[in-house]
Amino acid sequence: MDRFDYHAISTRRHFFRYCAGGLDTAALAYLIGSRSSAGAAEAPPNPLAPKPSHFAPRAKNVIFLLMAGAPSQIDLYDPKPALQRWHGQPLPESMTKDLSLAFVKPSAKVLASPRVFRPYGESGTEFSDYIPHIASRADDICLVRSMHTEAFNHHPGQSLLMSGSVQLGRPTVGAWVSYGLGSESENLPAFVVLGSGRGSSGGSSNWSNGFLDSTYQGVVFRNSGEPILFLKNPPGVSDRTQRARLDAIRKLNQERHAQTGDAEIASRIQSYELAFRMQAAAPELLDFSEESQATLDMYGVGKEPTHPYATNCLLARRMVEKGVRFVMLAHASWDDHQEIDRKLGKNCAITDQPAGALLKDLKQRGLLDSTLVVWGGEFGRTPMGQLERVDEAAGRDHHAKCFSVWMAGGGIRGGQVIGRTDELGLGIEEDPVHVHDLQATILHTLGLDHERLTYRHMGRDFRLTDVAGTVLSQALS
Repeated sequence: MDRFDYHAISTRRHFFRYCAGGLDTAALAYLIGSRSSAGAAEAPPNPLAPKPSHFAPRAKNVIFLLMAGAPSQIDLYDPKPALQRWHGQPLPESMTKDLSLAFVKPSAKVLASPRVFRPYGESGTEFSDYIPHIASRADDICLVRSMHTEAFNHHPGQSLLMSGSVQLGRPTVGAWVSYGLGSESENLPAFVVLGSGRGSSGGSSNWSNGFLDSTYQGVVFRNSGEPILFLKNPPGVSDRTQRARLDAIRKLNQERHAQTGDAEIASRIQSYELAFRMQAAAPELLDFSEESQATLDMYGVGKEPTHPYATNCLLARRMVEKGVRFVMLAHASWDDHQEIDRKLGKNCAITDQPAGALLKDLKQRGLLDSTLVVWGGEFGRTPMGQLERVDEAAGRDHHAKCFSVWMAGGGIRGGQVIGRTDELGLGIEEDPVHVHDLQATILHTLGLDHERLTYRHMGRDFRLTDVAGTVLSQALS
């Protein structure tokens, strides 16, 4: 006897069905009528069916541009001209005594940024010369320069950013959103993941469903070839044969679900059905024949080095058009401990044009108002150089005390900067924003109260923001 058999014979359902003459079947027939033949198993409800939000939403979809590896805010979003005065010198101990650093010592020499910043748009927000396309959307962007976190290593930092906890096994933000709102697409997953670059430290834990049903896990799509491996029928198997097989499997799963009440069986049924529908819908996403050449050029599709990320950004726009609730674009790695100027420039050359085009394209199609776009990594970078060098070989260490993230669209008021760091970029002087505050704000734009979106697990109610988090009201339109 396995644990499922034991569970079955130990339930009241089993007692009434097999020991009391089928009273549960009679009761069920009374409640739902005679829509099906006697003894037929009812299909469990679809966990991805659209659900009402807690209050009127500002956004319907989210595109999260995860810059895994932690880009340097000092070289991209938060200019620090005062660093020039300290370049090549260590800072006084009184200024660095509270720093928690991964590799360098607080006595490491200051590395001033070689990048040139200038104001953009009517808002006059300053951006680096490495990201002119993102900067061109300055009036759509709410730039938060005062982000902070507790985690100063990559995997815990990405876990905290995406799941609200440094502990593995928690649901990520995309899974929480899918759980809270369901999906508006019948033929595509609620939560889709698109990757580029080398791969993030957190890997699949960045889109995990954790203790939520597996239905809510992020589904990884490829941006060339088959979107999902093994999605197509094997040679010799027609759609009709595949449908017959799925019907047989569905019936068996429904009977098992009726016996055990196991939620994972319900998730499995829905996954099989969604996969069948995706066999037709998913390949269409990669068919860009209806896109104008001007649109492809705007994103940088078909050109290097932008093509992989450009394809993902264009796919993200097409997915939210089709009702996908949450799309994550994970690009790695920005972990520049050496040669930061060269490596940062390389990643910006890959991602800047497509990200700027995404905002422009969403706006001109009337989708930006209903789509929240978030750009950010797990923490920031130190104003000190690594390897005790300040030449072209120098990099920057991890810095959890302050970094930059931006949001646009979906109820966010663009053209503003929130928060201020000190003149050297060591700490925050005004309006600190914790990772949990960012998560609470993302949920708020979708009409979800982060304190009410909970799931009972191991005897207590869990939520994305753990026991903290405050909605960043300044960011809202």
